[in-house]
Amino acid sequence: MIKTVATPLNNNHNLKIPDNYIGKKIEIIFYAVEEIDEEKKDNPKLTMGDFWGILSDTTAQNLHKEVEESRED
Repeated sequence: MIKTVATPLNNNHNLKIPDNYIGKKIEIIFYAVEEIDEEKKDNPKLTMGDFWGILSDTTAQNLHKEVEESRED
């Protein structure tokens, strides 16, 4: 994977595709970095406490068990 940040000076930008990507399906995404920063501010990271009262006790216990098991792995 190749990731880079660029600041275009007009509405055209030339991309050099590496030789090992030739003939492969690739994904090209353009987004303004500020948009991502704003989205993070608007959507803070959720914790299990945010779901208190929404999940049944059984579902909450199962999720908690899965989290603990994944931490042990």
